[in-house]
Formats: sequence, structure tokens, C-alpha cells
Amino acid sequence: MFVDSHCHLDFDGLREHLDDVLARADEANVGTMVTICTKVTQFERVLRIAEDYERVWCSVGIHPHEAESEPQTSAEELMRFAEHPKVVGIGETGLDYFYDHSPRDLQKRAFREHIRASRETGLPLIIHSRDADEDMAEILEEETKEGAFPILLHCFSSGPELARRALALGGYISLSGIITFKKADELRAIASEVPFTRMLVETDAPYLAPVPHRGQTNEPSFVRHTAEKLAEIKGVPVGQIETATTTNFFELFSKVERPA
Repeated sequence: MFVDSHCHLDFDGLREHLDDVLARADEANVGTMVTICTKVTQFERVLRIAEDYERVWCSVGIHPHEAESEPQTSAEELMRFAEHPKVVGIGETGLDYFYDHSPRDLQKRAFREHIRASRETGLPLIIHSRDADEDMAEILEEETKEGAFPILLHCFSSGPELARRALALGGYISLSGIITFKKADELRAIASEVPFTRMLVETDAPYLAPVPHRGQTNEPSFVRHTAEKLAEIKGVPVGQIETATTTNFFELFSKVERPA
């Protein structure tokens, strides 16, 4: 089966018709999904979806866009949320210098609290990074010296140096529909170098629908198109990508129960 390691099922465009969305995922052989929290103030809404659907899991965290508007949340508070059996990751968190919706010092403070929660719980840190490659790499390297934590760079669209440094720390890289976009040659080149043992696939739904669904609302069933493109990039059968990314997912998200 395929796994959509990162989607937002509580967002407009998906939550209104979840039963249909999940039925289409089932038809596309997408057996497991992680719906991602971006605001702790809306965590209960995210958690409710994971509780209502057996093959949906969730995370807890604050997106860097929300670092200023959301309550300053400590690692201890994140860890308390993560005690729930359906919470399988910390984030999404990270740095976004493209939009700078929140001051960079607040983004960094929140990011380090999420790192501490990931280190203490052993749950994967789900990282958003945009136009912040050097600061991101430096923080990950500094914090790893204080104790390792599971690193996942989600919806990877950064440069090759961040990919190299994250992989050197034992991190994973998740690839989205962006690799199907016409102008994504540099990203496809990076994807070609990511080891089979360190790659995941995702949709980031409802955003970034892959070719041939550009312009539509993205959904978990479309993750197959990303896997097919990754197979083309790697020069292997899509079944090999399916097996590798699913195996990697369950190794990284070790709290998730594999479907029968």
C-alpha cells in the first residue's frame, strides 16, 4: 500500500466530505494517512478526525506561520498532547523566511521547543523549511549535539546542501507533488540522490496537487502520482517506491499501527 505521510484533512476542501476523500484513498491503495496539526488551538479538531477514522493518525504542533499568533507552547505541553495514542508526530514546525508571517526569533524559539518534545518522546519532528536552509541546517546540527531526535523534512523544496546535511544527521526527506511540476528540475535532481532508505511521499493536501491534477484540490489518493514520478526519476518500478516509502514510514512513525 501507499502512505500519505502528510495531509491536512481538517482544512477547507477536505473536511466537508471526508468519507468520500477516504473512499477514494482506499480505491488508490492509500492505506494510512497522517493529518497534520498547524495550530495547537485547533489540535482537538485534528485529533477528532484521527479518532473517527481508524487509518488516520495525527500530529501536534505549530506551523512557523503561526509562531506569533498561537500561544507560546512549551515542549512539556506538546508532550502532554502527544500522550494520546493517535498522536504520532511533533509538528509541523520549522522556519519560513519566504513569507515571514511570524518574526524569525519567535519561529526559532517555537522550533526549538518542538525539537525538545521530539527528543523526549522519540516521535518524528515534522519540519517545514522554506528559504531558511542555512539556519535550518545549523539548528538541526546544534540540537542533535544535545541528543538525537527523528528528523523529517516534509514537502522538500529546499536546496541540495540542506538535504545533504539533514541526511547526514539520519533524517528523512518527504517528497510531494512538486516533483511532478514542469519547472522542478533541481528538486528532481535532489530526489534522484535521496537514498531509498530515507524517502517518504506525501500530498500536503489540500495543496500542491500533482500532475495530472494541477489546479484541483489535492487529496491523499493523489499520492500515487508522486510515487509514480519518483519511480521514473529513480528508474525503478513504482512497486519498489511503494515498498520503500511505506517501510520507511512505519520505521520512522513507529507509533502507527500497520493495517492488517
